[in-house]
Formats: sequence, C-alpha cells, structure tokens
Amino acid sequence: MDVPQIGPADVQELRGRVAGPVLTPHDDGYDRETAAYNLATPIRPDVVVGATGAEDVAAAVAWAAAHHVPVGVQATGHGADYPMEGGLLISTTRLQDCEVDPQARTARVGAGVRWRSVVEAAVPHGLMGLSGSTTDVGVVGYTLGGGLPVLGRTYGFAADHVRSLDVVTLDGRQRTVDAEHEPELFGLLRGGKGNLGVVTAMVFGLVPLEGFHGGGIFYPGEDAREVLGTWARWSRGLPETVSTSIALLRLPDLDIVPEPLRDRFVVHLRYACTAGGEECEQVLAPLRAVSRPVMDTIGTMSGRDIDAIHMDPPVPLPFRDSGRLLDDLDDAAIDALLGEAGPGTDCPLALVEIRRLGGALARTPGGAADLVAGRDGEYLLNCVGLAVPPFGERVPGAIEALLGALREHSSGRTLVNFQGGAGEGRDSTQAWTAEGRARLVAAKAALDPEGLLRFQHTVHA
Repeated sequence: MDVPQIGPADVQELRGRVAGPVLTPHDDGYDRETAAYNLATPIRPDVVVGATGAEDVAAAVAWAAAHHVPVGVQATGHGADYPMEGGLLISTTRLQDCEVDPQARTARVGAGVRWRSVVEAAVPHGLMGLSGSTTDVGVVGYTLGGGLPVLGRTYGFAADHVRSLDVVTLDGRQRTVDAEHEPELFGLLRGGKGNLGVVTAMVFGLVPLEGFHGGGIFYPGEDAREVLGTWARWSRGLPETVSTSIALLRLPDLDIVPEPLRDRFVVHLRYACTAGGEECEQVLAPLRAVSRPVMDTIGTMSGRDIDAIHMDPPVPLPFRDSGRLLDDLDDAAIDALLGEAGPGTDCPLALVEIRRLGGALARTPGGAADLVAGRDGEYLLNCVGLAVPPFGERVPGAIEALLGALREHSSGRTLVNFQGGAGEGRDSTQAWTAEGRARLVAAKAALDPEGLLRFQHTVHA
C-alpha cells in the first residue's frame, strides 16, 4: 500500500493537537525517539509522536485517520521484526504509570512500562507478574501477543491474567474493555497483538510468590545429543510446578558473557520450579547427572533475579529470528535439529531454543474467547541469529533451513511474539487458527477498514 505524503502543514497541524514531541527525520531527537531494541530493523516513519498520555494517542490516531496515514506503535522495539518506512509512529515510552494493588493482587501499567518496573513494585509485596525471558521487554506489547512467561507451565500465558485494557481505536475513541464491556474486542486484543487499536494502559493480575528455585546449567556443546535426549524424555513427565527450556548457544568472546562461556558452543538448560527447594532438586536430578556441566547457577531465587534464568543480552542488538510450535521432540526431531545446528555444523545462529509448553499453558481460562496461540503445542522452537558480519547474511537461510528440517514435527503454526521476520510474509497467518484469524479479520474490517495499523504483526483480508 502506498503511504501518503506528509507535508510541513500536516506536521504543524499534528503538533497543535498533542502535548508530546512531534518529530520528523530532520529534527533532533528523531533517532532516539524511533530507536528499536532490534537494531537490524530500520524504523523510519515520516513523523513520530512521543505520546505523553492517552489523549495524545487519541489525537494522533484521529489525525492519522483524517489524513489516511498508516500507523505504527512502539514502546521498546523488542518486537520490531519488519521495517517501517513512512507513516506515523506513536511512541508510548513516556506512558510510565505503574501501580500495584497488593490487596487485589493487581497491577495497572501504562503502555511504556517494562517488566522490570513491575518486578520492583510487586516483589516487596510477595507478588510477581508473568514476565518472559527478560524484564527489559514492554509489558503491554508482550501481553497483547499472548506473553509466554518463564513460569508459564505453572500460571499460563500473561494474557490469561489481564483484567482490562484501555485502548484507542481508529475512530479516535478511548475505550476501556474487559470481560463485561465489549468482551469481543477484549478477547481479540489478547493474542491479536496491535491489529485493532492502540492500547494505552492495562490492568492484570499478579501471582503470589515469595521466591522459587531456578537458574541454568551449561553443558559442553559436544554433548548436545546426550543432553537434548535426556531433556526431551525428562520434560514429557514434568509437574506443572516446573517450567523449562533448553538452548544451543554459540557465544561470542565479549565481556557481557560470563568468562567460562566466552567463545564457546554450549547447551543451556533453563529451569524454574515453584515447589519447595527439596522437591525442585529431586525433579532436576536427571539433568544434574548428565554430561559435565561447565557452569551451574540453579538455586533459590527472588523474583528480582528472574532474568538470570535465560540470561538474555542486556543491550540492543541487530538480529533476525523466527519460531514454530512443535508437536513432539522425539529422536528424529533431535537428529534433524542437530543436523542443522549441532556440534560440527557451520551454523551461524547464536541461539536455537526449545521451550516446553503444556501445563497451565494448555488451558483456556473459563469464558475466555481470546486469540492466544500455542495452547495446543507441546514445544516451541525459537531461533535467533545476529545480523552482523561475517555470518549475518547467512542467518535468514539458516533459520529457513532449520524450520524446514523440523517441518514434519511442527503444526506449522507459531506464537505472534515468536513469528519473527526472517523469511516470513507480512501477514501473521501462522499465529492463529482459521477461526481465530477470521474473527480478527472481521473485526479489523469494522474497526480499521483502511488497514492503517499495518506495521509489524498485522493481519489483512
């Protein structure tokens, strides 16, 4: 679709409607306002609004609709999988309200809040939010994609705990939706990502948890087959108190990498258990007995330490990624995976990860009519490659080769937040069932008939 030209008079009109900064590529601060965590994805709108509140968002959306200008939304840019060229970007980074109600066990956050702020506000009350592999990610964008938590097998998807959403639709209206007020829109927003409006705030439930047992074990990469086979058999019978994943990591020789792991190919077990410490260790015993660990960090953890489980990079990076749901992880699937990314291969991917699903992730909360994907998956394959020399050009092909090798073990579907941009189309078809996609397309035709919300994880008829 063509993007309309935006002239100086149009920009001046927009500046008169909002309180926050309105910047074009010629203005100081534009690069900072549009920067995404994924440095490989250029975000170059014709104009960006630094929204200071829901009123700014509503005014910006109404301006865009009047001028037929497509709209993108960004808080942290962790999900910036597709380039944005032209149009209007609404930056929600200034929407930083974060309030925890310890009696109701809820949190209310603005669209710019990262999980780290929720952690700091909730943990003193013995509560936790259901964050993913890093608390550097924005709460709202993550949750609208379903939100796969580190503790997901115990508590389900983050979207399952949403109580209400404040959203600006393409008519410029500010709405508050929940299970009683516009329940269809409420359901479609949870898992439907940013297709139907711009969410400015969210209320969600917290879980009571003083602490848990977690961390990681790193094994030598040459033992990958033995470790993966043991993990696959072990993971099939886990109690719901255990959430786990395992990853093949090719780590650089950088200061941000712990010294024993620098410039090494390793297998990384990630483990989180909400049972008592003794039971957590008993469950873990088969993985303690395999191979010869290079490093072991598993022990009692506070909610503040949750990032230490996955140890995601703490700084923005240029990367390409993609993922698929797997129906099984048998010996044939492990052979296929190792054939593309195991020891002795020239694989350029920094991370090839398998997350165990099931448990509470497989259940739909009573009465929910959401679009959260992955409830029927057994495992999630996630692969990431750095888009840097000397191997960056090989990353998309390596991702496609790995997905192809595991095709017969996959449903062909994925989670919205894990679809990525490597070799994929602009339509997030693989994230929803045919029925779910039909509901989303019908709602988009009614709420966004011009398809103005068309950047990143979008659906179109």
